[in-house]
Amino acid sequence: MDKAKARHGTYMTLLLAGSIWLCAGAAEAQTGAPPPTSPHSSGTGAAALGSVASAAPGEAPPWDASTFKPASHDAMGSMLMFTPDGIKITNVPLAMVVREAFAVQDDRIFGLPGWAKTSMFDIEAKVAPEDAPKLKGMKFDQRRTMMISLLVERCGLKYHHETRDLPVYNLVIAKGGSKLTASKADAPAADGGGKRGNHMLMMHGRGHLESTATDLDSLSRVLSQQLGRTVVNRTGLTGNFDYKLDWTPDDALPAMAKNGDAMAGGSAPATDNAGPSIFTAIEEQLGLKLEAAKGPADVVVIDALEQPSAN
Repeated sequence: MDKAKARHGTYMTLLLAGSIWLCAGAAEAQTGAPPPTSPHSSGTGAAALGSVASAAPGEAPPWDASTFKPASHDAMGSMLMFTPDGIKITNVPLAMVVREAFAVQDDRIFGLPGWAKTSMFDIEAKVAPEDAPKLKGMKFDQRRTMMISLLVERCGLKYHHETRDLPVYNLVIAKGGSKLTASKADAPAADGGGKRGNHMLMMHGRGHLESTATDLDSLSRVLSQQLGRTVVNRTGLTGNFDYKLDWTPDDALPAMAKNGDAMAGGSAPATDNAGPSIFTAIEEQLGLKLEAAKGPADVVVIDALEQPSAN
């Protein structure tokens, strides 16, 4: 990561939806903004639990070149990286690319073919050299939704939106109040181009999460992946926070979380004595709480997704 920083200047590392995004350049993290409409999408509008991201025609430059190839069987780890002129993805199933493109969790994507969840790919895409400067000023989610058009071009992606009633967790402030520490403001950049700093949400092994100057929307996304159910930030807390969260992973947790009301009321499931469950840890260490809820949500239904076309 030090080499990447030397080549591309400032970068931001975020753990989003269970994947590591390395953001080269000035792209910043943004979540929760209502998405524009895509020409490849149809269906309902914004739902009570938020809208799924869609492509924004006319706002992003087109892709000039791209390659899709099967990942090496010996590949270790995965990477999703924004580069100054595009993206680079290593050893990732196409299902994850779809999930990241729409900025949602797996429970809000329906109709993916089985191979998209098991076949691993290396992907690289670039815009034309004259378009590269346009990427520098784009927001994080604007960069990410460009992957939708890439999937349309190379994998024949077709999709539509629907509103479905889904179980979720609401992230709220616990009775005793928040225990989060507000981050210090970023120092002005040396080039005068605005304030910059390190913004990181990192998973160290299983059951340890550490934040440096990230918001609670980002925390909600990571919790969503850990629980297998969408977590909605209802805290009302704004700004960035520094914190550490330690819990004992429960391998049975995602299956339980997906089965309706197994955790109704936000009660913590039983774990061994090595440490607290994720539910208990969130309340004791962060002063927040997960409450089970159900409501209409905007979901993505995949109508077609094919193996990547030839390079």
